[in-house]
Amino acid sequence: MKFLLLIAIVVAVVAAWRMRAVILGKILGQDPARIQRQIDRKKR
Repeated sequence: MKFLLLIAIVVAVVAAWRMRAVILGKILGQDPARIQRQIDRKKR
């Protein structure tokens, strides 16, 4: 049972990481595309 809980947590973290621009856009009230550009700019 603990193994399934661990797998569920890992899947949730990965999903949140992949959708971080959308999630941050909703929290901050900004366009997700703008936040994605900021994230991409910081990689370089």
